[in-house]
Amino acid sequence: MDSIHIGIAAAGGALGVGLIGYGAVMAVGRNPGASSKIMVQAILAIAFAEACVFYAIFLK
Repeated sequence: MDSIHIGIAAAGGALGVGLIGYGAVMAVGRNPGASSKIMVQAILAIAFAEACVFYAIFLK
């Protein structure tokens, strides 16, 4: 019960990464010419979503 927050953060991070990926794929499907700009933004957003998981692990 001591580290339940890590599991919740990991589930939230996984959900966030999935939603970001879904949004990026939909955006590239609508405007393929902007795929490089969309992918840069998606990669940055994924990095920030994953950072929350690391904060939960290290700030135990």
